[in-house]
Amino acid sequence: MIEVVAETGSTNADLTTRLRDGERMAEGDWLVADRQTAGRGRQGRPWSDGAGNFMGSTIVRPGPGDPPPHTLTLVTALAAYEAVLPLLADPQALVIKWPNDLLLRGAKLSGILLERAGDAVVIGIGINLAQAPDLPDRPTVALAQLGPAPDRDAFARTLAETFDRELERWRSYGVEPLIRRWLAAAHAIGTPLRVHDAEGVPTFGQFAGLAADASLLLRLEDGTTRAIHAGDVTLG
Repeated sequence: MIEVVAETGSTNADLTTRLRDGERMAEGDWLVADRQTAGRGRQGRPWSDGAGNFMGSTIVRPGPGDPPPHTLTLVTALAAYEAVLPLLADPQALVIKWPNDLLLRGAKLSGILLERAGDAVVIGIGINLAQAPDLPDRPTVALAQLGPAPDRDAFARTLAETFDRELERWRSYGVEPLIRRWLAAAHAIGTPLRVHDAEGVPTFGQFAGLAADASLLLRLEDGTTRAIHAGDVTLG
């Protein structure tokens, strides 16, 4: 089920409130907004509510036999990637940047935010279909800059399908094949990266893949490799 609302503060916040109020929500259900007034990205950044863009959230209820919940970030990135890819004339222009950003010709196309709510994980996705926000620290892009803007409702159905498919693969086959597929969709090994920690201190290195726990592997200038479990990553 895809529920559409005209305006809300944040679809993630709405689903979190519903769960905490005891409302029963099923995996596969989505809440999509025409407009968000308080959308958020990673590290508390505001997320643009541009008209015609996709802004929606869903939930996952990890079970005892499931892979670690934090690896759902890779699931979400691949689902978004698979939903966007058929819309592009040049599929190679689209890559994933750790942990879950989509970059189109090097510019930010999407934002993804995962938040824990009791025994569930609330997953919010924003994708620039019609217009791109103006961010001070990185370039952005919308699909409408490359051609006609995709229909939001049709895109929502496609994304729900790709997410359901990736979630089933996650549960059936585990993290190892998920990482392989994620790497195939990511920017190349050896890509220069800059990682800022929680205090904003930068570390420079080259992309060296993902560890078995899905952390980022960064090859430093001295030849050693560091596992990055959290941080703000930019290319170059």
